Amino acid sequence: MAEFTVVIGNKNYSSWSMRGWLMARIAGIEFDEIVVPLDRPETQAAIRKHSPSGRVPVLLHRGLAVWDSLAIAEYLNDLKPEAGLWPPSAAARAHARSISAEMHSSFSDLRDNMPMNIRASLPGKGMTPGVRADIERITFLWRDCRKRFSGAFQKDDGFLFGTFGAADAMFAPVVTRFKTYSATLDSDADAYCTAVLGHPAVKEWVDAAEHEPWLIDKYEFK
Repeated sequence: MAEFTVVIGNKNYSSWSMRGWLMARIAGIEFDEIVVPLDRPETQAAIRKHSPSGRVPVLLHRGLAVWDSLAIAEYLNDLKPEAGLWPPSAAARAHARSISAEMHSSFSDLRDNMPMNIRASLPGKGMTPGVRADIERITFLWRDCRKRFSGAFQKDDGFLFGTFGAADAMFAPVVTRFKTYSATLDSDADAYCTAVLGHPAVKEWVDAAEHEPWLIDKYEFK
């Protein structure tokens, strides 16, 4: 049994679960995984066995429950600072936390109209003026990070702050949405999406999502 456990929802649909799970992967910890299928009569009771908030993801460690993806990032950063979840410079760290917090609290039009569904191909579905505004803001944040901090990267793998970190984990579910709904992106945003989808941890998640047996009809646009 591993020292850590990550409790998540369906990998195909649960964007917040993806964020927390990626935090654990890039922190380099060994962890057990509990998947609670969402949108079922027993879902809430099953999640509340582990999560005080009744939501996923949850990181369990030595009797401690850490819920919320950003809290998981901060906890793992405290335990594993060498993993580089946040950038090394104070200015870059502040910026990474700012854009991660914006992702955490904003973009409701995108969330509501283009729910995460990794297995699906739904080009053009859900595109509204509000969604387009969200996409423009998100891609601006990506370009701004790359432009503003590129000179400070010790290693540049094409991610927001050089190497894959907490901020990239926060935006990874958005990248899968852009693929599912065939969002039109500029070349810089498209290159960033390619980098994220090519990251080994993201590929592992996507592969598992594609092989899950569960369906949630309201996210299938049937």
